Amino acid sequence: MHSAPSVSFPVGRSRLARRLLWGLWALGAVALAAWCIQFSGAPWRTALMGVVLALAAHAAWVASRLGEGARLHWDGAHWSCDGSVRLADAGVTVHLDLQSLVLIRLCEPGGRAMWLWLERSSDPARWLDLRRALYSAAPSGAGQGVVQP
Repeated sequence: MHSAPSVSFPVGRSRLARRLLWGLWALGAVALAAWCIQFSGAPWRTALMGVVLALAAHAAWVASRLGEGARLHWDGAHWSCDGSVRLADAGVTVHLDLQSLVLIRLCEPGGRAMWLWLERSSDPARWLDLRRALYSAAPSGAGQGVVQP
């Protein structure tokens, strides 16, 4: 069994991730507005929901900037990332795969973790190599560490 070739992929601001996150936030804002219109009882509830909506906006802004200016590396055995936060010998887990946009979590054995949005438009020529590396490096569950013939 052959492993995926080494690959280096730039991580930057993802327009798709930003649109996705802000779209979800807008749906929440519309739901909040409908809720306020239908249940206009206690003003403290409306204020509380406004605070929750503001916190959600902040979370969407932070999440859209994950890994900005970093570079992800796969050397055939381990993942690493350099940039604002450096991780070495990390494992990777794919949490959301939308074909041209992928959300991954890099985690070092010591417990440090980093979330990254990977977008095809960052480096279209290496996108398929990156996807091969992401999925060929994934642990199989039952036979971790065992190479199958």
